[in-house]
Amino acid sequence: MSALAKVPVTIITGFLGAGKTTLIRHIMLNNHGRRLAIVVNEFGDVGVDGTILKACADPACPEDNIIELTNGCLCCTVADDFVPTIEALLNQPVPPEHIVIETSGLALPKPLLKAFDWPDLKSRITVDGVITVADAEAVADGRFAPDPAAMARMAAGDTSVEHDTPLGEVFEDQIACADIVILNKTDLVDQAGLDEARRVVLSEAPRAIPILMASEGKVDPRVLLGLGAAAENDLASRPSHHENHDAHDHDDFESFVLDLPESVSLDAIATTLEMLASRHGVLRTKGHIAVAGKPMRLLVQGVGARVRAQFDRPWLANEMRRSQLVVIGEKGLDRAAIATALGA
Repeated sequence: MSALAKVPVTIITGFLGAGKTTLIRHIMLNNHGRRLAIVVNEFGDVGVDGTILKACADPACPEDNIIELTNGCLCCTVADDFVPTIEALLNQPVPPEHIVIETSGLALPKPLLKAFDWPDLKSRITVDGVITVADAEAVADGRFAPDPAAMARMAAGDTSVEHDTPLGEVFEDQIACADIVILNKTDLVDQAGLDEARRVVLSEAPRAIPILMASEGKVDPRVLLGLGAAAENDLASRPSHHENHDAHDHDDFESFVLDLPESVSLDAIATTLEMLASRHGVLRTKGHIAVAGKPMRLLVQGVGARVRAQFDRPWLANEMRRSQLVVIGEKGLDRAAIATALGA
C-alpha cells in the first residue's frame, strides 16, 4: 500500500484539563463531511470524555467509531489496547478516512508514535500530525515550571537535584513532540499572561512550532487535519525525557474513583473541589453527579482550583442515578481525607 493510501491519524495530546476533549468535539461538529473515528484514552478507571464525545455522534462519526480506552495510558499499553483498536477500525466494511486519538493527559506522545512502526500497522496508517493542547492560564501561572526549591539547591551546586518536576516533564515531552501547539482557554488570561504562556512554550520547543490561540478549542479542523507530517518518520527531532520508556510507568501520578451521595448544592461541590486542589494537590477531577431533585445529570470538571459544572443531559430511564468522580494527582494523595471532604 502506498503512502498516499495510508489512513491519516492525528494525535491530540496535552496535560490534564487542557481542553483536548473540547477540541475534538469542535472537530467532530465541523468535520466538513469527513468520515472520522475517535479513540479516547483515559488515565482513570471510569471514562468521562468518551460519553461527552458520543453525544456529538453523527453519520460522519457514528457512535461505534468513538472508542474509549480506560485504566492506563496508550503509551504503556500499545500491544494490548492500541494495535487491536486501530486494526478493528481499519477492518470495518467502511473504514474511517481519518482517525483522531486523544491521549491521556499524562501520556507521553513519543512512545505512541513509535507504535506506528508496528508491523501490522505501518503500511496502513501514518501520523498526520501531533497536536498539543496547552492550558494558557496554567502555563502562564507557572504550573509546569521547575520546582523553585530544587532550582535553589542546583544554584548552590547540588548536581544530584533533578531540574524538572513530574508535571514539567510530561508537559515538556508533549510540547517537544508537537507539530502544532494550541494555547487554549485564552479567554481566562490577559495579554501579559498570553505573552508569558507563549514564551514558556517557545522555550520548551526543540524546533520551530506554530502556536495557535484558541478559546473553547475553536480551531478550524482544516488547519489541524491534513498536515501530512508523517511524524513516525521524524522521531529524532522530537526529544523525550523518557527515551527508554521502560523506565517510566506514571509512578509519579495516581488516580482513583469515588462514589458520592446525591448532592444538594452545586456551590458546595465547587467549593469542596477548589479546597481539595489547594490543600491536597488534586490536579484534575471529573465525573457525573446526581443532584437531589434534579432530572438532569451534572457534569463536573475541575482543573486545579478551577471548577466548571453544568447539566449535560437528563438521566436515562434505564440508568442508575450514580454519582462518580475521578480524582487525579501526584503520588501520595490523601484518599481518605479527600473522600471524607466529598462525603464518600
